[in-house]
Amino acid sequence: MDLLDIARWQFGITTVYHFLMVPLTIGLAILVAGMQTAWYRTGNRRYLKMTKFWGKLMLINFAMGVVTGIVQEFQFGMAWSAYSRFVGDVFGAPLAMEGLLAFFVESTFLGLWIFGWDRLSKGVHLACAWAFSLATVLSAYFILAANSWMQHPVGIRMVEGKPELISIWAVLTNSTVLAAFPHTVFGCFAVAGGFLIGIAAWQIARQRKRADSTGEEIDEEDRRTWHGSMRLGAWVAVVAFAGLAISGDVQGKLMFDQQPMKMASAEALCHSEQPASFSIFAVGDVSRPNCEDVKSLTVPFILSYLAEGDFTSKVDGVQELTPEYQAAYGTHYPDDPRLGQYAGQPINYQPLLPVTYWGFRLMIGFGALAALGGVVVLWLTRKQRFPKGKFWAPLALLGIGAPFLGNISGWVFTEMGRQPFVVAPNPNPSGVDGVYMYTAAAVSSGVSPGEMLTSVISLTALYGVLLIVEVFLMIRFARGGFEAVMPPEKSGDDADSDDALSFAY
Repeated sequence: MDLLDIARWQFGITTVYHFLMVPLTIGLAILVAGMQTAWYRTGNRRYLKMTKFWGKLMLINFAMGVVTGIVQEFQFGMAWSAYSRFVGDVFGAPLAMEGLLAFFVESTFLGLWIFGWDRLSKGVHLACAWAFSLATVLSAYFILAANSWMQHPVGIRMVEGKPELISIWAVLTNSTVLAAFPHTVFGCFAVAGGFLIGIAAWQIARQRKRADSTGEEIDEEDRRTWHGSMRLGAWVAVVAFAGLAISGDVQGKLMFDQQPMKMASAEALCHSEQPASFSIFAVGDVSRPNCEDVKSLTVPFILSYLAEGDFTSKVDGVQELTPEYQAAYGTHYPDDPRLGQYAGQPINYQPLLPVTYWGFRLMIGFGALAALGGVVVLWLTRKQRFPKGKFWAPLALLGIGAPFLGNISGWVFTEMGRQPFVVAPNPNPSGVDGVYMYTAAAVSSGVSPGEMLTSVISLTALYGVLLIVEVFLMIRFARGGFEAVMPPEKSGDDADSDDALSFAY
C-alpha cells in the first residue's frame, strides 16, 4: 500500500463530501436573504413562506457543512504534517481571518436570525439575514485565497527553505483568487437554483396528485409560491451559467499562463498546435503519450482563443512542456528519505490525463445541462403555467445533481491538474519563482499505511452515515412543505403581532 495514494484518497473523499454542502449553503443563504427582503418590502405572505421553507433546508445543510468541515483542518496535521509546516506561515493569516472574522460573523448573525423572529424588529432581523449570508461569501473568499496561493504563490519570501509571509494583501489580491472567487460563487448559485427547481417541481406534482386522488382543491397561494420558487431557481440557474462562462474564460486564460501543463492536460493536447483546436469529445486512450489512437471531435481555433484571447496563438502540448519542467525543476525527486519510496525516482510532470480531460468536460457539460434545465423551466412555467406530465417532476429532482456534479468535477480538475505539485511553481512575473512543493513531500512521514487506511475507512463510513442523516432530514422537512414551517394564522390584532412570525426551529 502506498501511503501517499491512501492519504490523497482520504483528502479527496472528505473534501468532495464537504464541498457538497458548501455551494448549497452559500447560494441558498443569499437567495433566502433576498426572499426575506421581498417579504419585508411587500408584506406578501408568499415571500414569508419561501423564506421559512428554504431557510430551514439551508440550516440543515449548514449544520452538516460545519460538522464535515472540521475534519479538513485536522487532516492537515494528521495526514499532511509536512505540508502544514511548509505552508503554515502563509495559511495562518487567511485561515485565521476565515475563522475569527467571517465564520464568527456568520455564526453569530445566523443564531440571531434563527431565534430572533419574534424578538427582533423586522428590519434588524433582515439585517441579520444579510449579515450571515454575506459572511458565508466572505468565508469562501478567505478559503479560496489560501487555495489560490497553492496554485500561484505570491506575497512571500523564502527563509531557510520555507515561505514566509511578507504581504497578506498580495495573498488576498492574488490574480488567481480574483478569478476563482466569482467563478466559485456563480457555481454556488447554480447549485441553489437547481435545488429550488427540483424541490418546487416535486411539491407542485405532489399537490396535483393529492388533489386528483382526494378531490381536495389545491391551495392557490401555496401553488403560486412553489411556482415562484421554481421560476426563481430557473432564472438563477441561467444567470449563474452565464457568469460561469465569463469568469471561467478569465480563469482559463490565467491557468494557461500560470500552469500550462494543467491546461494542456485538460485538452489532452499531446503536441503543440498553432492555431489550436478545442476538443469537445475524444474516443480512445487520452493518456497515451502520443495520442495515436485518440479520435477527437474538435472546434478549430477555439483553444487558441481560450488561451490567449485570439484565434491564431500557439498552445504548448504536454510533450513540449515536459522538458521545460524537467529543466526547471529536475528529472528526479530529491534523494531525501522523507520522500519514502519516491526518493530519487523520476518525476512524472504529466497529470492523469483521463481525469483532467474528462473532469474539464464534465464540469462544462453538467453546468450547461443545469442551465438548459433552467431555460426549459422558464418556458414551461411562463404566464403562470404549470408543467404537466408524469416525468417532468422526477427529471427536475434528478436535475438537482447536475450543478453539484459540475462543481465537483471542476474542483477535481483544478486540484489534480497541478500534480505532481501540491504547491505549484509559477515562474511568470506575477508569482514568486522557486516556490513549490511536491505532493510526495507533503504527506506525514510518521504515519503508517495501515493507520492511514484505517482512517480512510473510518471517515468514509462516518461520512456515509452523515449523508444518510442529511438526506433523511432534507426529505422529511421538504415533505412538510410550508405547513411545517408556518405557524397557524391568528385572527384580529394578534395576526399582526411578531408572535405570528416565530420560526418553528
